[in-house]
Amino acid sequence: MSPSDPHKESPEHLDRVTVAELDAVLGEPFPVLDHGFIRVIDYMGSDASIVQAARVSYGTGTRSVSDDSALIRYLLRHSHTTPFEMCEIKLHVKLPIFVARQWIRHRTANVNEYSGRYSIIDNEYYVPSAEAIAAQSDVNRQGRGESLAGGMATEVQVLIRADAERSYANYETLLGGKGGHEESGIARELARIGLGVNFYTQWYWKIDLHNLLHFLKLRADAHAQHEIRQYANVLLRVVQAWVPITYQAFLDYQLNGVSLSSQAFAVLKKRLAGAQVDFESSGLGRREWDELNALLEKRP
Repeated sequence: MSPSDPHKESPEHLDRVTVAELDAVLGEPFPVLDHGFIRVIDYMGSDASIVQAARVSYGTGTRSVSDDSALIRYLLRHSHTTPFEMCEIKLHVKLPIFVARQWIRHRTANVNEYSGRYSIIDNEYYVPSAEAIAAQSDVNRQGRGESLAGGMATEVQVLIRADAERSYANYETLLGGKGGHEESGIARELARIGLGVNFYTQWYWKIDLHNLLHFLKLRADAHAQHEIRQYANVLLRVVQAWVPITYQAFLDYQLNGVSLSSQAFAVLKKRLAGAQVDFESSGLGRREWDELNALLEKRP
């Protein structure tokens, strides 16, 4: 590329894009649950980077905030996802193992996790708050129902804590006593197998913005498990600080938006026209019919 090449970037356009609101919290741990946290380690891009990628222009690509907002909202509304992949973020997360096993199902990130084969696992484990302890749901096979009465919730906490303390004491014994004297204990990779999934692990997690928003659409939803939802709520605050225009569009079109099948949309149009539609004539399955009615009852 010659110095006179019109496509060559000028030095002022090669500066790293920064976001003051996110820079202010880099490395700061945001507490989650009883011992967990999320820390922003690094990031790349901003709302302007999304606009630049969409316009395939030079520099920041910014015309005005209103223009940028309109374009970002259009991109998200119509699922033009590639420009959002131009932004990335790297996080340090401390979380219970059972939350990590849910989290890792999102296979669109780069992950490096703390290893119990190489290092001693800390004696830190999750005990849910009394408010988070509930019976099995009668309608959702993978969710919680009504919260337990205070006394019952306390009993659950006592059992969970006792199991964790006992398993960690056994772990230390297998390691060769408190402190883990390797010459008298078994291998760390074996000693750890009796620990429960409420013990904490840590990892570095790097992901692009498009896939992060997909993660949040599922994990910040009211139907997500309580514990991973607490992490998602913190991540929502991070996204708001990082890309505020995208954050608002995400709330409007995805997290708080509604998606209907063509059959459900047809039912809605008939109702708006004043027609009565029952389950038998709707063309919907029972579950979708119930979900549609529940949705319409919640909306003005």
